[in-house]
Amino acid sequence: MRRSRHVVLLIAAVVGSLGAWHALEPSWQAPADPVEVRLQDFRDALYFPIKEFLAGGNPYDPAAMFAHWTVRQDFNLYQPYHLLLHLPFALPGYRVGAVAFAVSSLLLLIALAVLTAYAVHRVVPVSVTVTTAVVTALLVTSQVGKAQLYVGQVNPLIALGAAGALLTRRDRPGWAAVALALAWLKPQYGFPLAVLLFARGSRRVALTGTAVAAVASLPVVVLLVLRGGGIRPFLDVVAANLAHARSTDYGAVDSFTAQRIDVAAVFFRVTGWAPTGVELVALAGVLVTTVLLVRRLDWPSAEPVADLLTCLAVVVCVVHQPGDVLIAVPAMAAVIVSWWRRRADSGWRTAAFAVAASAVPFLHLYTVDSTVLSLFGSRVAVTIDGVAVVLAWFLTVAAAVRLTGTRAAPPVTAVSVR
Repeated sequence: MRRSRHVVLLIAAVVGSLGAWHALEPSWQAPADPVEVRLQDFRDALYFPIKEFLAGGNPYDPAAMFAHWTVRQDFNLYQPYHLLLHLPFALPGYRVGAVAFAVSSLLLLIALAVLTAYAVHRVVPVSVTVTTAVVTALLVTSQVGKAQLYVGQVNPLIALGAAGALLTRRDRPGWAAVALALAWLKPQYGFPLAVLLFARGSRRVALTGTAVAAVASLPVVVLLVLRGGGIRPFLDVVAANLAHARSTDYGAVDSFTAQRIDVAAVFFRVTGWAPTGVELVALAGVLVTTVLLVRRLDWPSAEPVADLLTCLAVVVCVVHQPGDVLIAVPAMAAVIVSWWRRRADSGWRTAAFAVAASAVPFLHLYTVDSTVLSLFGSRVAVTIDGVAVVLAWFLTVAAAVRLTGTRAAPPVTAVSVR
């Protein structure tokens, strides 16, 4: 059984690697073209920021990055430990680093499939090997999975961290804390996930994981502060970074061309209105609502819904892109098999609809996008994923309300009539 499992994983890795090589090879040949979309995140958010750091500069300074390197995007406020963690990919030449990163991303997707298989196995005793093979195949052929390899995103590592934190928080809190520290690589994942883990009773995991990420980043922060001439200049760079992020056509909350899937950005693209403070209101509203519900989903059979609600809240409460829904894959699979066992229950039916809505970004392939563009235009094309994911969160909220209402209902006692 162990040998067959290894064979399945090896075949999946080889097939996926060949497909990734064929799709990405042109970008390995021309890394200096800032217009090139293939591996743009590897280029702009990993390779050249680390090169700037090694050269003695501050990669968080948008002006420095645009002046020194052929990048299209600025380097957002990733955790500083990112510059050390991914250092091996920037030490060799661009082509070698890009190939190595693509292969490692594929392996991380397979690892996420393994965690998904174990999440399913908790609900039904199905083969972990078979489930891993199925989930791997679905991931590498879906739009979200292919985007990780095509654009060179770090989301597979973050998704693995989020899934690991949720799946091991009870029985292996030490490993869960390390996994949360990985999810903290992008603060828009780490902060809401830590808050929700704390609310669900995993306080040690939330605090320790956050502390691990902070301690791991501290050496880089100290070095950047010393290079920049003090704390004030460093904070000025952070402020400039945030200001630049809010002004881009792909990151601004009031952009009609952004692909953001968070509540605030989706609200603007649907209504054309972005009231002052809408992002903070969305953040607070989503987190408070989710906290109140996940605290009540405290029995084992409801854990898949609690995990799904947690993952969806993370991606709709603050700025996120369609590919970020990758963190919900294990919870989505666990909810589907749970629904199959309890499909007569209206709460689980609603949760299944939430999974269906969450799957929209995975199904948003090139053919689908071309069809939507031709029929409805670009505004709908860049909004459909966000609407689907926000709807998925609302549906999961409804499912949680129904499940907790059923749980809280007083028992019905039989009355005999004589």
